[in-house]
Amino acid sequence: MLHWANQYSIFCFLDNHNYQVGPHSVECLLAAGAKRKFNAKTGYSLEGLQKFIDEKPAWLFGHLGYDLKNEIENISSHHKDFLGFPECFFFEPEIIISLGEKEISIECDTDAEKIFEQIMAAGADENIMTAHNYQLQQRFSKTEYLQTINNLKNHILRGDCYEINFCHEFFATEAVIDPLTVYAKLSALSPNPFSALYKLEDKFLICASPERFLRKEGNKILSQPIKGTTTRHRQDKVLDEESRHKLFSSEKDRSENVMVVDLVRNDLSRVCEEGTVQVDELFGIYSFPQVHQMISTVSGELKKNISFEAIIRATFPMGSMTGAPKKRVMELIEQYERSRRGIFSGALGYITPAGDFDFNVVIRSIMYNGSKKYLSFMAGSGITFYSDAEQEYEECLLKAEAMKAALKAE
Repeated sequence: MLHWANQYSIFCFLDNHNYQVGPHSVECLLAAGAKRKFNAKTGYSLEGLQKFIDEKPAWLFGHLGYDLKNEIENISSHHKDFLGFPECFFFEPEIIISLGEKEISIECDTDAEKIFEQIMAAGADENIMTAHNYQLQQRFSKTEYLQTINNLKNHILRGDCYEINFCHEFFATEAVIDPLTVYAKLSALSPNPFSALYKLEDKFLICASPERFLRKEGNKILSQPIKGTTTRHRQDKVLDEESRHKLFSSEKDRSENVMVVDLVRNDLSRVCEEGTVQVDELFGIYSFPQVHQMISTVSGELKKNISFEAIIRATFPMGSMTGAPKKRVMELIEQYERSRRGIFSGALGYITPAGDFDFNVVIRSIMYNGSKKYLSFMAGSGITFYSDAEQEYEECLLKAEAMKAALKAE
């Protein structure tokens, strides 16, 4: 199906890999081709997107880039953009394919049966050459990273913030990859409930995200922030269970998690009916192939006639990728990180004709610009006063493992 979709300059594939981190509507969704599109690079992005949504009820797929923060909070980004994803992009697809456990649904203006036959006949492009001799580099040396964490802890000590999500970039220039092959490998290594393969002309997002940003169904909205990560020991059940219990009992991870839960509650309370915001689950431990994660669920009932723009302005960027208080930590992120986040730590997903939506958090993702041959992925962690710089560095490397492995040649 993905090889068939690759003939289009734009497609978005979303896959939950049968995970039960619910709620989920379908197993997989593929949107291919664009009847119409909204592309906003700077300023008025959310206002323009709302007009695009209001034009007509339709399925829309696309992303919100992290740098929309500048429009929402009146701050700025100065780091160079090597990848070139728009700040905000949505499209109404020509074809939508939905995969359930026992059926496939094809929604299009042409012959659905013919599309199905084309998909079944599609094969890999034999001419693709994937070069693996490029050198992955890091924006920070280990020494620089440790020093930066200690600098951030000083900001916390001074009362500038309580928690800050700090990320650093792994990147390669002159990289030639086949995004479909890399996505297949990443999915095999790290199948996650908010995985995606997103093509936007010469730009690709290869995503193995475990985290949901926001889901709206009717007047109900929920967010499922992740804070707290520990390694899996899949060959040793006793060690694995110990690791899981250690995460559940960790005061540091609990304090991080409850801080982001409070931030999400505050964000949702701006668009929800008074008294309806609640924590459905606190400190839930969920197991993924590489890691155990601490996930909480916060929900509420939306005020009547609230717009998509208003919801995003109240909640974006997600607290799990910023910290608290949100505006101040975004200023510190800009000061201390060395890369423009772009689509990373933004959100990818869809809006239905009825105005419901579901968006992930763009993490555990490889970004690739085929024209520039620039490849990038970022890894980060939440820094609190109790953070140990060495342990934070190790957590970043742990989060990067599956992406590094997916990029290795056989």
